[in-house]
Amino acid sequence: MANNAPRIMIAGTGSGCGKTMVTLAVLRAMQRRNIPLAAFKCGPDYIDPMFHKAVLGIPSRNLDLFFISEREVRGQIVRSIPQNGIGVIEGVMGFYDGVSGTTDTASAAHLARETGTPAILVVRPKGQSLSLAAMLSGFRNFAENTLCGVILNGISDTMYPFYRDIVQKSGLKVLGYLPSVPEAEIPDRHLGLVTADELKDLNYRLDLLADAAENRIDIEQILKISRIASQLSDDSEKISPVTKKPVRVAVARDKAFCFYYEDNFEVLRNLGAELVEFSPISDSCIPENTDGLYLGGGYPELHISELSNNVKMRNSIKNAIEKGLPTIAECGGFLYLHEHLEGAEMVGVVRGNAVLTKKLQPFGYVTLTAQDDNMLSACGGQIRAHEFHYAKSENNGHDFVAEKPNGRKWPCVHTTKSLYAGFPHLFLRANIDFPEKFVRACMEWSERRK
Repeated sequence: MANNAPRIMIAGTGSGCGKTMVTLAVLRAMQRRNIPLAAFKCGPDYIDPMFHKAVLGIPSRNLDLFFISEREVRGQIVRSIPQNGIGVIEGVMGFYDGVSGTTDTASAAHLARETGTPAILVVRPKGQSLSLAAMLSGFRNFAENTLCGVILNGISDTMYPFYRDIVQKSGLKVLGYLPSVPEAEIPDRHLGLVTADELKDLNYRLDLLADAAENRIDIEQILKISRIASQLSDDSEKISPVTKKPVRVAVARDKAFCFYYEDNFEVLRNLGAELVEFSPISDSCIPENTDGLYLGGGYPELHISELSNNVKMRNSIKNAIEKGLPTIAECGGFLYLHEHLEGAEMVGVVRGNAVLTKKLQPFGYVTLTAQDDNMLSACGGQIRAHEFHYAKSENNGHDFVAEKPNGRKWPCVHTTKSLYAGFPHLFLRANIDFPEKFVRACMEWSERRK
C-alpha cells in the first residue's frame, strides 16, 4: 500500500547539539496545531522515544538500518504515520555517523536517504563565526543527502541575525532558531538523559520549549518541507500468529525496567502474545496464568534496595524460571537475575555478583551467534542486537558470541531451553525466528500448565 506519509528528520552535527530539545519543541508546536503526529528515533536509543511519547501520548518507534532492511524500515514508517498526519524522525549522533565510524551505514543520513525523508540539521554555534558556513558547506556537499535546512540552537535573539547570515553562505536554508531555555533543560546521568517519567513537571518544560519555538522556528515552512518526502510503500514481511490462542507474556514495566523497543511489543502481539505489565518493585508476584516473562533493560542499579527488599517478587520470579517459564532478560533484567547486584540480594537465577563501573563496558552494535541450541535459536542462529551499559558481571555467560562490526568478539548470554539472559538487547524483527520460538515456547508452557 503506497502512502505519501509526510515526514521530516531533525538531525544534528553531533551528539550534544540539542536535537532532542529541538525535536520536542517542534513536536509540541505541531501538536498545538492539532496535526496528527507520529515520532521516530533513528538508532537504538530508548530514552529519546520516551520523551517523544510524553509529548504525543503514543509510542515512538526506533528506525534502525543495522537491525533491519530498508524495506522493513519503510514499512514501519508507513504503518505508523496517521492519515493526514506527519512523521517526525529524530536523528542519531552526527548526521553521517554510522555503525563502523568510517561509513555512514545506519546513520541518520543513510536513513533519510533510503526513505526519501527531508532532513533538517540542528546546529549549536560555539566558538565559530564564518567557519560555521564552511562546516555546514561540508555537511551539504560531503555525500548524497536530503538536507533541506538548518535550525540554530542555543543562541540569543540578538545573535540570530548574525548567525543566520553566516549559515546562508553555506547554501542551506535557515528555518529559525531555539534560544537557551534553562527551565526546560533535562538532566542526564550515566546512560543519558533521565527518563521522562522522572520529571514531574515535564509538560511544563515541554510547553516552555514550544513557547520558545513558536515565534522563532518556521513551523509552517517545516510542514511544507515534510510534504516533499518521497512516497513510500509497506511491502515489509507480514507476521502472523503462531499460536491457536493468545499466550500471556508478563512484561516488567516500572522505573527500574523501562527500556523496550515498541517494535518488539508489536512483533510479539502479532505472533499471538498478550502482554501484561507488572512491577518488580511494587507487585508481590508475577501476574497469574503467565506463559512467558520479559525482563527488559532500565535502571535496576538505581533501585537496588527496593528490588532486593521485595523478597516475594524475587522468589516468585526465581521459582517460575526454575520451573521452566520461558524468559527473556536483557541488560537490566539480566542484572536483576543475578544472585547479587552491588552485593544486594537479587533473584538468584544467574550465579554471582554484578557491579556498576565508572566506564562503558563493551558496547555498541553486535551480531549474536548461538553456540548451542536454546530457547530462541538453533546452534549457529544469528540476530543483531545492541549493548550499552556500565555494569559488569562476573558471570557474563558463554552461550552466544557477540561480534562487533570491527571484528571484536566475546562470549555472552546464559541460555537454556527456556531462558535467554544477557547484556545484549534484542531487536526481534532482526530475525523473526527468535520471537517465533519464544512465543511457541510460551504456548508449550501454557499447555503444560493446564
